[in-house]
Amino acid sequence: MTTNTKARLPEWARPSEILDLTRLATPVALSRASFMLMGLTDAIILAWYAPGQLPLVLNGWLPSGVTMGFGMGLMLGVSVMTAELSGQGKADETGRIVRRGLWVGALYGLLVTLLVVAGAEWLVRGFGFDEELVEPIVHTTQILALGTLGHMLGMACSMYLEALRKPNLVTAVSMSAVVLNAVIGLILVPQYGAVGVAWATTGSRWYMMVVFLLLIAFMTPAYKRSPKGPAGEFVRQNKVGIGTGIANAAEWGAFNMTFIIATLVSIDAGTIYGLAVQMMGVIFMIYVGLGTATSVRVAERYGRKEGAGVRDASRLGIAASILLGLVLAAALVLLRDVVAHWLLTGPDAQASGEQHSTSLMPTLALMLAFAAGVTLFDGLQVVGAMGLRAQGVVWLPTIIHVGSYVGIMLPLCVWLAFTPETAPPANNLLGAVMFWPAHWPGAKGLGVWGVFIGISVASVAAGTAQVLSLEWKSRTAGVRAEKEGASAPVIAH
Repeated sequence: MTTNTKARLPEWARPSEILDLTRLATPVALSRASFMLMGLTDAIILAWYAPGQLPLVLNGWLPSGVTMGFGMGLMLGVSVMTAELSGQGKADETGRIVRRGLWVGALYGLLVTLLVVAGAEWLVRGFGFDEELVEPIVHTTQILALGTLGHMLGMACSMYLEALRKPNLVTAVSMSAVVLNAVIGLILVPQYGAVGVAWATTGSRWYMMVVFLLLIAFMTPAYKRSPKGPAGEFVRQNKVGIGTGIANAAEWGAFNMTFIIATLVSIDAGTIYGLAVQMMGVIFMIYVGLGTATSVRVAERYGRKEGAGVRDASRLGIAASILLGLVLAAALVLLRDVVAHWLLTGPDAQASGEQHSTSLMPTLALMLAFAAGVTLFDGLQVVGAMGLRAQGVVWLPTIIHVGSYVGIMLPLCVWLAFTPETAPPANNLLGAVMFWPAHWPGAKGLGVWGVFIGISVASVAAGTAQVLSLEWKSRTAGVRAEKEGASAPVIAH
């Protein structure tokens, strides 16, 4: 009887396959979650000590979020090339790969920092913020930009370590940075508010950079002399992540734009929406770990030209995402009131008897309940996209990302949130384009709920399209691998 039951299980559902996926996904999920945990920690500390200033940081993240998202994609080449050499038994030659990544990351980080610092005021004014909000948002934007260089070099090192199968080191450093960020925030925020949070985040990124550089110096061949690479290796390393970088920039930039839309509805709307999305972001990073593990498993089978293996690895990733999504959604629905209270009520609010934060709890709790369902599709889109890239399918998931988050989400959020009478003034061409949908026929004026409905529709569209595309492409993966002579393409987000 037991034998017949096992025989009926599909290949992708075997316990050994599930264990392998779990072992790969867990440390990467924890390290990736650290990015959103920092943001969530910042949001909580501000909600406790300076609740009206949370939107100042969330809106200050727009240019840094876009540039850092693209930069993470750019550093993907370090992971891919290192994994390929390591898989060929040439781990000692990988030093040239990470050194190139560090140089590219340094140049990109410096350029982006200069551009964001110089253009911050023009960008912020273009969105039509009230004059009293312009200066503090510009200030936090510029401080956050100063962390870009540390972020880029840290990402190059962390992707290098993960590709060398040392993900636990990355997890340890990332989580220690979350703790450091919280400590600095608790020291600075009571006196400096949003500015304190911005400095805490920037300081944490520089801390990670220093620790990662030391780790790769003592525990990897990063700085050892390595033979010259084959012709075209440098170009390939820096081209492999461009599609992912564009997708990251579109998704991260679009979500950061929704913070601006919510803040322009009202400061309270920006606070509630920001906290809900930060919680969604932490859950999203769990899916990034699952997606990374799925992409590794898909890439290994694609490189061996195993069409059935690619399909099985892809289907297990999607099945695991659905199961995990249902569990996380149920937990968030059941705990919505507790989470809302925790996010909004800190020691100062309790001691002073202030009721403003408490009055926001019912709305935040309701939004968290709705967010629970959205996170399932948000997770499916990232796992689906990474499974596609692991088969060398780069531009299809990118088109889906850009179409869903830029083509659908942003105009829909504006159209649902405002009416021609409530839309902010367009201070330049950027503002005019951004808020043009508010003047379309039938604009709804739903406020912050319009923004949330907009991101929900886009997430459902992206998740559905990525999963269907993954299943479609996985069916022909073996044939494509044979034609391309594939050797483990893209394996990380």
